[in-house]
Amino acid sequence: MGVDMSNPPTSHTKDFFASPALSLSLAGIFRGANVTPTSAAASVEVEEGDEGSGGGVVAGGRRDETVEISSENSGPMRSRSDDDFEGEGDPDDEDGDDKNKKKKRKKYHRHTAEQIREMEALFKESPHPDEKQRQQLSKQLGLAPRQVKFWFQNRRTQIKAIQERHENSLLKGEIDKLREENKSLRETINRACCPNCGGSTTSRDSSLTAEERQLRIENAKLKSEVEKLRAALEKQPSGAATSCSAGNDQENRSSLDFYTGIFGLEKSRIMEIVNQATEELQKMATAGDPLWVRSVETGREILNYDEYIKEFGAENSSSSRPRRSIEASRETRVVFVDLPRLVQSFIDVNQWKEMFPCLISKAANVYVICSGDGPNRNGAVQLMFAEMQMMTPLVPTREVYFVRHCKQLSPEKWAIVDVSIDKVEDNIDASLVKCRKRPSGCIIEDKSNGHCKVTWVEHLECQKSTVHTMYRTTVNSGLAFGAKHWIATLQLQCERLVFFMATNVPTKDSSGVATLAGRKSILKLAQRMTQGFCRAIGASSYHTWNKVSSKTGEDIRVSSRKNLNDPGEPLGVILCAVTSVWLPVSTHALFDFLRDDTRRNEWDIMSNGGPLQSIANLAKGQDRGNAVTIQAINSKENSMWVIQDSCTNAYESMVVYAPVDITGMQSVITGCDSSNIAVLPSGFSILPDGLESRPLVITSRQEEKGTEGGSLLTMAFQVLTNTSPATKLTAESVESVSTLIACTLRNIKTSLQCEDS
Repeated sequence: MGVDMSNPPTSHTKDFFASPALSLSLAGIFRGANVTPTSAAASVEVEEGDEGSGGGVVAGGRRDETVEISSENSGPMRSRSDDDFEGEGDPDDEDGDDKNKKKKRKKYHRHTAEQIREMEALFKESPHPDEKQRQQLSKQLGLAPRQVKFWFQNRRTQIKAIQERHENSLLKGEIDKLREENKSLRETINRACCPNCGGSTTSRDSSLTAEERQLRIENAKLKSEVEKLRAALEKQPSGAATSCSAGNDQENRSSLDFYTGIFGLEKSRIMEIVNQATEELQKMATAGDPLWVRSVETGREILNYDEYIKEFGAENSSSSRPRRSIEASRETRVVFVDLPRLVQSFIDVNQWKEMFPCLISKAANVYVICSGDGPNRNGAVQLMFAEMQMMTPLVPTREVYFVRHCKQLSPEKWAIVDVSIDKVEDNIDASLVKCRKRPSGCIIEDKSNGHCKVTWVEHLECQKSTVHTMYRTTVNSGLAFGAKHWIATLQLQCERLVFFMATNVPTKDSSGVATLAGRKSILKLAQRMTQGFCRAIGASSYHTWNKVSSKTGEDIRVSSRKNLNDPGEPLGVILCAVTSVWLPVSTHALFDFLRDDTRRNEWDIMSNGGPLQSIANLAKGQDRGNAVTIQAINSKENSMWVIQDSCTNAYESMVVYAPVDITGMQSVITGCDSSNIAVLPSGFSILPDGLESRPLVITSRQEEKGTEGGSLLTMAFQVLTNTSPATKLTAESVESVSTLIACTLRNIKTSLQCEDS
């Protein structure tokens, strides 16, 4: 059976521009400005479900149904359907008279302003009306159901044309920016070299050579980004840029003209909303009983929603939305980071995304509403977009639009407030607004000595959706995207940063590496490897997952991508295969087993059951499970080195590893730059199953009082199937990696004595 995997976009910087959800949100301004969009050229009609292909019909192609065309250049919309055509001769009848062979003149039906207004009102609520809604609207307006259907299809096509026009302008801006950076790098290299002989201009030949090499690598990355953006521009339909009237003042303005507000919402109103949200967050963060009630069984704080309604009032807009579930959680921890650095990581969207790689698959700062005062940007307000994920393709991602407000409450205290705004959401495709933030965020208090106390409140309103049975308890209980997960990840990342910057690490915590430069280089490589792993295994729109079944019955999902010129990964076709299973083992026991060097040969097929030699062991956190190790696997056939990054916090644990080139890794250990080391990470993500287990008997013996539940294990393998990016994925490659996953899982179950799970 041949397998032809689609190629998802490479998930590197600037990838969020490819997000259809973000693009539709930007295009939504035209619906919120009370100005009817115009079209210079008639927008071509498509059938239901075809809009995603670009909104057009191939020239010369025929369909059984009549193609509907509309134009709104001069007021009321015009449309036509088969009911408006005069009779035509059968095109297959060669003996018909000449009149039947000629194309008959078609009569057009112009919609009235009232008809357009009613259809616009329904379109705003539901861009994809069902048959019943179309029938009801056609009776109300005196139109044929077919005319109503075509009008809605045309309207969706026009929105897509506006979206593509805006994406063109964004991509062109990015290309110009990258060109400037490229030019700056070229000038830097030229200044470091003699124009006559090409040699170094100073006596520090070795250091400048390394500098030049690094600049060339960065230059190559910038060139690759430019080529990707150019390719994306070339894929845009030729009519996309001219499908709307060039003379329309509304379109000639910037799509994000925030001087008059977001989508028609005045800046003063936005500031009023975020100030109210800040007050609510402070109360939510500090209030106790009766607003927050602590569970006796789990120890978690539970929001008393009745008390919340009394205190803050109910939102009127919620009644018009589909049924939604409320997720509220609160957690307080002390993190090892100074206050200014932590605040900056929330203001800078790229730092924010890097701080939470396992939770955020995409993030974008859509627009800065208020840049804030002073170097710390006190009072900054910005419209943001984020796609939140779990470390498995079985749980759909959550896309959320929100306004972030960073405010200094006192010299030692800051508030980071996130809140979704209804007026903005009204201009986004209704199918995308499945998750919104009620006042959420964190209160950060400086505790001196480089520590901060963080109280995190996560308050979400999500549309009810079907979740895989295995993850239903974790998601529905609010653990998956709750405050505990966010703050535990923050605490872990801050510890990693502290250990990265440390200069007094004990020898026992940094064996096998002689220099601080080597230690930093290895930790940077491990962090890049783990971030790549998090990108690869989620349900983000970066990937197209296809389900396959192994011979042993596991459900495995595979996705492929092509690496054309990123030096951080092997070049060629990369196959990623993922499976998630439940195991009746505690998360601590499973994590300790998978990260243990001495037991790796029990599950790792690459080791062939042979012993491993430890090359280096670097601590990157207070817990002994947070470490980076380098191991040598010696077998009869060959020997190779593997770098492993193990991470654990109060909610989630990961073990990520990748084989590395021995020569390149030896240079990294001595302190050389690790950015040109190609790694292809595989590994494991471990989550609690969310079930609070009960002891079978009541006893006073401590060893029999364990109440830990099972574990949700996600296993992912990435392999390079071909070094040529032009080749297609083969069925043999899929079968090989499926067998690899099945055998590894069987070995793990055997070692942990849970074969029947």
